[in-house]
Amino acid sequence: MIALLLLLLALVPHSSALPLQSTEKDNRLFAEKYLHRLYGLPAGLQGRLQKSDTFQTKLKEMQKFFKLKVTGTLDDSTVELMKQARCGVPDIGEYNHFPRHLKWQNNNITFRILNYTPDLKKADVDRAIRNALNVWADVTPLTFKKLHEGIADIMISFGSREHGDYNPFDGPNGLLAHAYPPGAGIGGDTHFDEDEQWTKDSSAYNLFIVAAHELGHALGMSHSSDAGALMYPVYSYTTGFPLSEDDIEGIQALYGANPNSKKVKPRPVAPSKCDPDLSFDAVTELRGETIVFKDSFYWRLHPQMPEPEQTLIKSTWPFFPKKVDAAYENPEKDRVYMFSGIKMWALNGYDLVDGYPKYIHKLGLPKSVRKVDAAVYIKDTGKTLLFTDEEYWSYDESTGTMDRGYPRSIEEDFPGMDDEVDAVAYHYGQLYFFHEHIQYEYSYASRKVLRIQRTNSILNC
Repeated sequence: MIALLLLLLALVPHSSALPLQSTEKDNRLFAEKYLHRLYGLPAGLQGRLQKSDTFQTKLKEMQKFFKLKVTGTLDDSTVELMKQARCGVPDIGEYNHFPRHLKWQNNNITFRILNYTPDLKKADVDRAIRNALNVWADVTPLTFKKLHEGIADIMISFGSREHGDYNPFDGPNGLLAHAYPPGAGIGGDTHFDEDEQWTKDSSAYNLFIVAAHELGHALGMSHSSDAGALMYPVYSYTTGFPLSEDDIEGIQALYGANPNSKKVKPRPVAPSKCDPDLSFDAVTELRGETIVFKDSFYWRLHPQMPEPEQTLIKSTWPFFPKKVDAAYENPEKDRVYMFSGIKMWALNGYDLVDGYPKYIHKLGLPKSVRKVDAAVYIKDTGKTLLFTDEEYWSYDESTGTMDRGYPRSIEEDFPGMDDEVDAVAYHYGQLYFFHEHIQYEYSYASRKVLRIQRTNSILNC
């Protein structure tokens, strides 16, 4: 899961007899710039985009690459993705290593850092670059030697706006960096936008993560459409080893495996929302949005978003473990509670509440309970139901205590349901239980199953 980088905005091809709103005009012009720079849209279509078949074709290419709904129109999901910070290397075209197999012919590659960002200590920049190169050295026979003068294979520098390669940056956010594929001259050179704030943690743009992505390009890698891959073009923060199986297969197709390295554990593959066997780990509301957790990722659903947005958990909550067991929202307190193992975290919006994480046993669960499988807050009763194995508990939010008489049997109290629950949500008097690839719509008042669907039906599948 990993990670990295985006810019710009959007335009929708539709004719209009009335003057366009300024926001729509801005989006259209922004989209033209985005597609021109990253998808080869010819210049000179400004003002005629809504009538351009070429624009529509390029927009569809972009939507297909990012696994959005391919409409050829500039919907909210497309606009939102175009706004994200990302890499400045095009997503398609001759950069792809498969048709041209651009690679260094020598496994001993030199690099030189020409200048340094003032955002970090010199030693921190050196460490970030060396660690980023080691990511690729761990899985290939490549070695990297640092030069302090002269011309290296990979020349690394920081610059802003027009910085000498006729490929200008765009100011803060947007395009973070770019790199050139192996070759003579500018080949392999890697440039970082000095207008960004570079860090060694998650507070802004992490130099190590961006460098690992860009140096992948400098070695011949193209962008991946796998959201869990380091070579995915959109930036996201993560911890641990950043390469996915997709990244490893790509770089080893060029250079082979490292004969002297122990096997590394790649980042997880991003789950496919329309996999017929998909199951959920947890589901919760968060200020009007629905958050669905699966493995190291989550989907964000919003009524105004036609397509779910998939993100690494660590990119949003770096302090949280890689996997969520259960989650629920208490809107009266404006808090979301997330569970992993024997600990629970409380969020106010996306921020961690002071004093957390806490042990789940603080809720009144016995020490024999080692994890919560699912959790849901029932607004009508003020109770939170906590599901563990084949039983469930009732927690009174107003008193902060467990109700008497629990745990009770899931199978007995929810007839027609499975005896175990993976995730659960509550909307307008109905419970939505998720177990494996099945979703049960359940009437909480009449205690009966109303409808059975596939789990991923809420993801527009």
